[in-house]
Amino acid sequence: MRHGLLERLAARPVGVAVAGAGLIAFSAIFVRLSGATPSTAAVFRCLYAVPFLALVAAGERRRLGPMTARARNLSLIAGVCFAADLVLWHGAIEAVGAGLATVLGNLQVVVVALAAWAVLGERPTRNLVTAIPVVLVGVVLLSGVAGAAAYGADPVLGVVLGAATSIAYAAFLLVLRQGGQDLRRPAGPLLHATWVAAAVAAAWGAATGDLDVVPTWPAHGWLALLAVSSQVAGWLLISVSLPRLPAALTSLVLLLQPVASVALGVVLLGERPSPVQLLGVAVILAGVLLATRRRDRPDGPAAAGAQPGSWSRPRRIA
Repeated sequence: MRHGLLERLAARPVGVAVAGAGLIAFSAIFVRLSGATPSTAAVFRCLYAVPFLALVAAGERRRLGPMTARARNLSLIAGVCFAADLVLWHGAIEAVGAGLATVLGNLQVVVVALAAWAVLGERPTRNLVTAIPVVLVGVVLLSGVAGAAAYGADPVLGVVLGAATSIAYAAFLLVLRQGGQDLRRPAGPLLHATWVAAAVAAAWGAATGDLDVVPTWPAHGWLALLAVSSQVAGWLLISVSLPRLPAALTSLVLLLQPVASVALGVVLLGERPSPVQLLGVAVILAGVLLATRRRDRPDGPAAAGAQPGSWSRPRRIA
């Protein structure tokens, strides 16, 4: 996307944010359709995204000059966290399905807020404190331990991997937030994080025997489509729109992703979560919505410069 196009899109933030959330909702669907192993999917979805991100980042560099060393180094660290996030999340998709794994990934809202409190001294709101037990109840319901006929090859393992995904994803967001304060430059930090994630996931896959290095069709067609649609276009749309939206509206827009992923999993993949798991989805989403409501006090300067998605995001970049 050229800078002029991004500026024009930023003038319509609501529609652009909804479009971005819609694109990212397909992430888990494309991973499932590819049939690739977790490490293979992580590596190639990142590799296929790098040329497109590099093109946009080159335009940013021409307009704004090079990234600072601090921003670049933090982006590289974020890439390591992103690799862990992707491999764990792809494992959760295998264990519990595309839709439910995406809902679990959105637990990062709570994890980011707690980590920001512990590491950055940003105290949690009353809404967040109230939301935590609500979310935990939803996780138990989604795991299937509270009901019969739970969907997924191993729903309990899926919940464990999904929770671990949230921790890795929260670390990614917090690090990228610290290095990506310049909202005029969404592609540069993401480019560095993406190629590092590809390298780390490749090393992990090679060490564990989880990496298939020879591209096959149609698996890599799905991963290429994922890279272009969700990893590149979806993230850039969200990056330029969310900073321009009120916090309450941002939370609602970002909840479109897990809701859409569950629906797409049912329609496109034939996934059939049990009634108890669907209740868990509703409880988790209610807790996430509560946690991401506008804070009890006005945002301070630090919050004003937050990376898009540092308190909610979908999301997934994934």
